[in-house]
Amino acid sequence: MPKSMQVSLRNRLHPLIHSLADSIEEIWQQHLELSPYTVPEDLGYIEGHLEGERLVIENHCYQTPQFRKLHLELAQVGNGLDILHCVMFPNTDYALPIFGADLVGGRGGAISAAIADLSPINSDRSLPESYHQALAALPAIQFSQPRALPQWGDIFSDFCLFVHPVNAQEEAAFLQRVRDFLTLHCQIASQEPPLRSRFDVDKVLARHQYYCSRQQQNDKTRRVLEKSFGAEWTDRYMTTMLFDCAV
Repeated sequence: MPKSMQVSLRNRLHPLIHSLADSIEEIWQQHLELSPYTVPEDLGYIEGHLEGERLVIENHCYQTPQFRKLHLELAQVGNGLDILHCVMFPNTDYALPIFGADLVGGRGGAISAAIADLSPINSDRSLPESYHQALAALPAIQFSQPRALPQWGDIFSDFCLFVHPVNAQEEAAFLQRVRDFLTLHCQIASQEPPLRSRFDVDKVLARHQYYCSRQQQNDKTRRVLEKSFGAEWTDRYMTTMLFDCAV
């Protein structure tokens, strides 16, 4: 895909989405040893239509020694829907939480949903002590309109941030908190030793599979994609691009 096409979509997106996408890539480059990740040729840049409006999706992916896939998806539907989706999938021989963030911007320039978390991979939903201490030490922030997690949201931690930011101050606070999450995650992960026990690796793999299975139950994402590309394509995209799982 020509660089101009990448830049032009990002520049058309909501300013908070643009800023968060830049922040994610900046922090990755600063703290991790990035190398290319091979995306299926037809899934890097996608165009379609949803209810008469043009739908554009871009996928940017990398890998590192600790992470098998760093995925940043940007999307836009006409002039009414802007989306950022990001997941960092650890390699299964590292006992790391799964960082995820999503932003949805609607008509009128408002961000309707903003979520970020470091999802635990322990069955009791506890984070490693190093993460718990670092997250608990972050300054408290208040949002006027917190949102309820979806029914399938048992994959999220007690530190999950899910809000409807109502003004520029709350948008800036959300951006800063995601930068905090991401920075400490990259710093801790870069120092994490790999697991040596096959039993421990298999436990991590099982939790990754559970995380992906729960995320694939996101009916809102599935409905939008099915309207544009059909059920078969959507199933492939959700299981091989959005929430593919190591085997």
